[in-house]
Amino acid sequence: MNVDEYIKQALEEDLGDGDHTSLSTIPEGKMGSAQLLVKQEGILAGVEVAQKVFKAVDPDTEMEVMMKDGAAIKAGDIAFKVSGRSVSLLSAERLALNFMQRMSGIATYTHYLSSLLDGLHTRLLDTRKTTPNFRYFEKEAVRIGGGMNHRMGLYDMIMIKDNHVDFANGISNAIRATKKYLEEKGKNLKIEIEVRNLKELREVMETRGVDRIMFDNFSIADMEAAVGMVDSKYETEASGGITEETLREVAETGVDFISVGALTHHVRSLDLSLKAI
Repeated sequence: MNVDEYIKQALEEDLGDGDHTSLSTIPEGKMGSAQLLVKQEGILAGVEVAQKVFKAVDPDTEMEVMMKDGAAIKAGDIAFKVSGRSVSLLSAERLALNFMQRMSGIATYTHYLSSLLDGLHTRLLDTRKTTPNFRYFEKEAVRIGGGMNHRMGLYDMIMIKDNHVDFANGISNAIRATKKYLEEKGKNLKIEIEVRNLKELREVMETRGVDRIMFDNFSIADMEAAVGMVDSKYETEASGGITEETLREVAETGVDFISVGALTHHVRSLDLSLKAI
């Protein structure tokens, strides 16, 4: 993804033909400084993106970074200071904050859920349940918070889900058709398949030809049985209905990954503010 192009489009959406409030109230050429004030405990994310926003509005803007992406923050911390034309700072303010507040909220929640897995080998994954045209930034925030990115989109991995299986008339048909397709297209993509029960898992094990198996909405007992059946022959992933309360219990079954859509689609932004000095 071209981050600079996305920022350009986002600025065009916000600025239109000009920030007329700032242009009308601030004397032309007036210089100023502002600082990013943290108002809530969490994990900081989006500093590098914010810097790109300020530079896109005005290349002469300077930023002094005190706290980098991934830093643990608390109320009262100053993450960075920006200096330059006062109108430029005000014109960039909202977009920079939108990025940082959303990304910091995701990083904070990801860090919290990851901490629930301390001592276990299971890793936390994000999903494609993201805001349209904002996926790169949300997934970057997951990475900053200590999670792992799954696939960026439909193009970089094969994931055979229940609807694919049903439309293909069965698991075996879906896997064989996928292998044939990849061979014909000359593509080298990992294959993951979702199973809904132990019967479907047995069929996958008999058919073979995949890299990872996802257990969808399995009970803890069935998850433990499934992990035992796979016996490290394939990567394993748990998904569906997993909450903060059940996350560690699911991980203790031995699965390699747990995917949580809530990392990006059910997160509250962190409270940050840009204040003039």
